[in-house]
Amino acid sequence: MTVDEFMAEWLDASPTVGVKTSGSTGEPKPMQVEKRRMKASARITCRFLGLKAGDTALLCLPMDYIAGKMMVVRALTWGLDLVSVTPSSHPLAGLETAPDFAAMTPMQVWETLRVAEERKIFERIGNVIIGGGSVSCPLAEELRKMPKAVWSTYGMTETLSHIALRRLSGAEASEWYTPFEDVGVSLDERGCLVINAPAVCANTLTTNDMAEILETGGVRRFRVTGRADNVICSGGVKIQAEEVERLLEGRIGVPYVVTWRPDERLGQAVALVLEGGDTGLAREICEEALPRYWRPKTIESVERLPRTETGKVKRNIYTR
Repeated sequence: MTVDEFMAEWLDASPTVGVKTSGSTGEPKPMQVEKRRMKASARITCRFLGLKAGDTALLCLPMDYIAGKMMVVRALTWGLDLVSVTPSSHPLAGLETAPDFAAMTPMQVWETLRVAEERKIFERIGNVIIGGGSVSCPLAEELRKMPKAVWSTYGMTETLSHIALRRLSGAEASEWYTPFEDVGVSLDERGCLVINAPAVCANTLTTNDMAEILETGGVRRFRVTGRADNVICSGGVKIQAEEVERLLEGRIGVPYVVTWRPDERLGQAVALVLEGGDTGLAREICEEALPRYWRPKTIESVERLPRTETGKVKRNIYTR
């Protein structure tokens, strides 16, 4: 979808527009979302970031998904000057002036920071929000040194982009997400996050994101520890795939994913899949870095990890 095609849909008489989910936990699904709630989401984000009419906003995300659509809606709702570039891994390439506001994926940010000229532009952006995937520990450490405001977002298609932000740069950098005003969070019996955001989502939303909640000074914040559907039950031991990846962070040297294979004896066996890496070296690293029962039973190297259209790695490689 192009910006013009979205604008035609946005300006028609229908109270809704069509979007599709990212497909990170399955095939992308089409859904209709209310334009009035998209406007509400846009106002909340722009107000939180202190944006003002006339600020420039960079659109560098695909228009097929909510993140790209919401950048256009923010520009329309808040009077921002939209600068559109073709989505790529180097969205700042060729720009001479830094925008005031940008939304990027972790992969786009990582690649941008590897090029000196693009990094200089990035460092001058007033507010960068990062979504569409987790921010790795090495990237978070790099972003902590940025002079301007860089944020990680929490949200999904159903919440019309994000409902909470956490600061990645400067002295305010934190692991904890701060929900927007009028957004309530709690945990269900599984320890998964429950979201009540009436301005952007008509119904209370129960997620599969396992989380912890911290309440200080009357403000509830949260951090995500993993997904309930990423718990590997191996021989009676419950292993969180994201926790295994955290212990391997910065050691493997190539993209990788921790997943599982069906196993006659264990039920599920931990598996590590590398993108073009040395399986022998990875085995040695796992022996050194992981508790005994967390070590993968199989390690495989593939030419390219399967990803969704938005760039997220598909974890359920062997279980689809």
